Amino acid sequence: MSRTLDEVNREIARIRSLPYGVARTQAAELQARLVEAEGPDQARAYALSVLVESMVWAGEVDRAYLPFTQLVRWWDEHPEHFDEVDKHAMFWSFKWMVGHLGDFPSVPATQIGATLDDMERRYALAGLGRDAVAYSRFAWAARRGAPDVEDLYATWVATPRDEYSQCEVCDPGDRASYLFETGRTAEGVRLVEETLDRGLTCATEPADMLAGLALAYLDLGRPADAVRTHRRAVAALAETSSDMAAARGERIELLGRAGHPARVVRAVEQDQRLLTGADTPRARLDLLLGVVAGTAALLPAHADVAVRLADVPAATLGELHAWAAAQARTLAEAFDARNGSTRMAGKLADALATQGEPEPLDLDVVRLPAAPVEVGPGATAVAEPDGPAAAPVPTGGAPTDEPALARAERLLAAGDTEGAAQAYVEAAGQAEAAGLLVDAGYALAEAAACAQVLGDEDTSARLFERGAARLRAGGADPVDLVPVLVAWAPAAGTTGEVDPFLAAVDATRATLVEEPEADAAPEQAALAERRKGDRRRALADVDDAAARVLATTGGDERLQDAVVRAGRAAEAYAGVGAVADAAHAFWLAGRLLDSLDRTEDAAWHLESAVEGFGVARAREPRTQAADDLVALLRRTGHDDRAEEILRSLTR
Repeated sequence: MSRTLDEVNREIARIRSLPYGVARTQAAELQARLVEAEGPDQARAYALSVLVESMVWAGEVDRAYLPFTQLVRWWDEHPEHFDEVDKHAMFWSFKWMVGHLGDFPSVPATQIGATLDDMERRYALAGLGRDAVAYSRFAWAARRGAPDVEDLYATWVATPRDEYSQCEVCDPGDRASYLFETGRTAEGVRLVEETLDRGLTCATEPADMLAGLALAYLDLGRPADAVRTHRRAVAALAETSSDMAAARGERIELLGRAGHPARVVRAVEQDQRLLTGADTPRARLDLLLGVVAGTAALLPAHADVAVRLADVPAATLGELHAWAAAQARTLAEAFDARNGSTRMAGKLADALATQGEPEPLDLDVVRLPAAPVEVGPGATAVAEPDGPAAAPVPTGGAPTDEPALARAERLLAAGDTEGAAQAYVEAAGQAEAAGLLVDAGYALAEAAACAQVLGDEDTSARLFERGAARLRAGGADPVDLVPVLVAWAPAAGTTGEVDPFLAAVDATRATLVEEPEADAAPEQAALAERRKGDRRRALADVDDAAARVLATTGGDERLQDAVVRAGRAAEAYAGVGAVADAAHAFWLAGRLLDSLDRTEDAAWHLESAVEGFGVARAREPRTQAADDLVALLRRTGHDDRAEEILRSLTR
């Protein structure tokens, strides 16, 4: 029995509500095939436009060109089957094709030019505004380094905005990028500063603008502004969902120019997937250029600094620089050959010539002096993991009677995260001097969280380690210590300082497991049961956090340990009714098992994750877990089961 138009539209709408990825794209492909074979014809435009959108934002623009041409041909043949939403989607998709096809050097310039000409003709026939066309012509010229790019830039900037213009924050971001590239740095900085003051955001902004602005400040000799902006850029990057390869490359360049080899290594290791598997060749080239620039600024002094990369044949910064330069050169030559210019070769030459600042920039959010502190009566002195206890540090400014803790909370509420971090450290020193180790521990954990937000994972990890030590020494309830350990986990994984974290986790876990369960009086039974539930939940949280840190370290032994802990966490979460958390733990275990080539176990855990997210009505993680499961099933020859999973996502 054929489906009605409403039934098909509802199913396509469900696909469109899914997050971008393999599962959404394959579900959209399935719907497009069904509608083409079975109808109704009125749904074909919707099915094709959702397929185009899914492929574009999943990094498959080259594949999207075929359904895009089918959509345009359907419009030419049957415009009566397009409603206003379909029509808008079709015209909007021209921007994606013109803008993103240029990211593939294998796509001929003639094809892109013809698509752009067709876009301009169709927009004119439909009576649409000219801003999207003017921007697309400028962007294609800028990408190639065409001789008329400045005229096209002026035309675009002077063209009124309309309903097909890019978003209000991307617009000035793209203008500023062009100004930076053409040497008008101060003008670009003013434009970005004005835009940031408006507080507008989108999927890629303000992360893109902030990353470029930090480098621009360095170029203008404003290192303090560069450091502050870099921290904001890192925090903004953490909130984005796309690969953001160019911004991540700019982050690596800044770290290299700032004179921080360890941070460069860590940033490259974090983003190493993009070195070989970015969404597009252009995105990969953008990241490689950042790596070339960042490492060039550190050579030859730091050539022997070790790096750990899974798919790149480089064990030191010097080897990474040579590999990245060779890879970038190959891509640059391919783009320049297609574009008929030397623009990308010039960008590579600039990256290779990058030099560091005369003195390393101070990127730490707070100061952590090692001077000892007198510990108050009745308290236990705490030995630092890397030295004596931290002394209180004044936060600067006029003297005030406001307590440091209150000042920290006021600054944090006002958005001054950096000032709040320093005030929390001061509050911790004061609390420790008074013998209040638990209070000191919590203040240090708050400072660590501030440093984490600002992208200073080194300081964050040290603060969390110190804070956890004080909480334990002060006799904090282990259930209350677990949230601090969970917050510490990302910094431990990022910095590679795993052993202190695991030691704290295992000590806390042992206390939770071994704490005796006293028989409660009937009137206290409910409280005792609640306490037992809290401990079970805390055990699940601490196992899950440890599994996620271990998963970042590599090595079969540690990955096996991560699988055990993740499985234990999943069962514990399920036991306390935390279905979504159990699903996340199953998902982690499934991915790890897949990496260990235990595909049968991996499939079971991933199916458990998909099922759990379904019960919890968590659509986005369910689809993302289904991405991994579908890929595994297809890879192992279980296509029928993969089709079942895809169909289930839209039910």
